Amino acid sequence: MVQIVISSGGGGLARWVLVELQGEVEPRQSGGLAGSLLGDLHYTREGVPVLVVGHHILYGKVVQLEKPFAVLVKQGAGEPGPAGPHARYTVTALIKTKLLFKTRPKPIITNVPKKV
Repeated sequence: MVQIVISSGGGGLARWVLVELQGEVEPRQSGGLAGSLLGDLHYTREGVPVLVVGHHILYGKVVQLEKPFAVLVKQGAGEPGPAGPHARYTVTALIKTKLLFKTRPKPIITNVPKKV
């Protein structure tokens, strides 16, 4: 049997937000998206999240998750005991909220040429 020890770090836990998008996000370069800037996140005065990605804008809504997620970081293999090896994890953050962007992106048009 494998023993898993889960503990919270000292002090308060960070609060993260999950972002859910419709469709796929494809990078311009052949590499992955890890560590890349996706866009700018803003909120209206009414609290509506607005995501600007390139020349597109997405409007979303804030949704509370039914069951929160915990962000775990593995702390090493730990000491093998008589019951077998066990692992140690530390809870570093909780995710209780998600930003849901389920509509298609709208293009941002700043200058509309007049017909001559």
